[in-house]
Amino acid sequence: MAIRKLGIAVVGIGGAVGSTMAAGIELLKKGIIGTEGLPLADRPDAGLADYSDITFAGWDMFPDDLAKAAENHEVLTYKQYVAIESELRHIKPWPAVADERFLSLIAGENKITGGHRAVIAELRKNLAEFESRCDSVVVINLASTEKLAGKGDEAFDSLAGFEGALDSNSPQISPAMLYAYAAIAEGVPYGNFTPSVSAELPALIEFAEKRNVPIAGKDGKTGQTFIKTVLAPALKSRALHVDGWYSTNILGNRDGLALSNEDSLASKVKTKQSVLDDILGYHVEDHIIDIRYYRPRGDNKEAWDNIDIRGFLGQTMQIKVNFLCKDSILAAPLAIEVARCLDLAHQRGETGVQEQLSVFFKLPMTKKETPEHAFHDQEQMLFDWLTR
Repeated sequence: MAIRKLGIAVVGIGGAVGSTMAAGIELLKKGIIGTEGLPLADRPDAGLADYSDITFAGWDMFPDDLAKAAENHEVLTYKQYVAIESELRHIKPWPAVADERFLSLIAGENKITGGHRAVIAELRKNLAEFESRCDSVVVINLASTEKLAGKGDEAFDSLAGFEGALDSNSPQISPAMLYAYAAIAEGVPYGNFTPSVSAELPALIEFAEKRNVPIAGKDGKTGQTFIKTVLAPALKSRALHVDGWYSTNILGNRDGLALSNEDSLASKVKTKQSVLDDILGYHVEDHIIDIRYYRPRGDNKEAWDNIDIRGFLGQTMQIKVNFLCKDSILAAPLAIEVARCLDLAHQRGETGVQEQLSVFFKLPMTKKETPEHAFHDQEQMLFDWLTR
């Protein structure tokens, strides 16, 4: 099989997840780690790009090369870091889009300045240069969570309206939207692994279909919500009624810091709340989600769930789950798989929303009114698509 180099351009490449993605691929190339955590590693005949043929670039508000970034995030073991330090040192972030109106607690000096059109031109220039070094490119958004944006703005309902908002430098257009627009304009598939509003806007879906670009999102389903979408269908199948579900998270990485802002937190909670009622088929009145920034944990987070259920004879019971996660260890491989699948969709000539990738997201983009949330059904959708 001919080698086909896949470039993954990451928004927020200097973050814990972005640097872990790049480090993991380099460690795989050297045979230092196995493919644990990569759910599509056992499907070599599906047409997906080989892990050894992946290369990275991307944007970040912090100018540190990825070796320095990985050192700061402390996700890698010392032996792993030493083994691929030189490779990571050669990856330096492009200047990123920054707007404190959408993200106030994370600030760096490596920034693009100018109006919306000038910013898009710079992003496209970055992508064009990267494309010249690769056979294909995919953009994955891993930036810190922005506040909720675009709600009720009619300009986002059509491509023409969005173009007008760009021309007038509308303050309602967020950095995530600019990245999505630039990728689609450049003909590059785009995956939104964050809760931030971007490619799911009707205007950008229209743009993706017009440009024949596959898109997917949003908000990677890595830890607590993954467990929720596995347990909830099982409870439904046993006719056990969920009276309440209390979920809490503590984490101390850059994403956790961003979520300590109430506006950014609202974006995250919205995607995490969406799954339960859709799976069960009824409203769980006491579905509570609490996320806290707790600096001592760093990239290690704790996801704790208390589930109150009611069974035969109306008797009540409880289930308690305490998931001691490693945020980037769960997220990085899934973001890699999303990129490989978007690339495959592009090679197949598929366009617009790729709902077969729902298994990777908390709030999947879909062409239907209600997305499929049950994990086993989502997984079957993906496998059916891979073997089609």
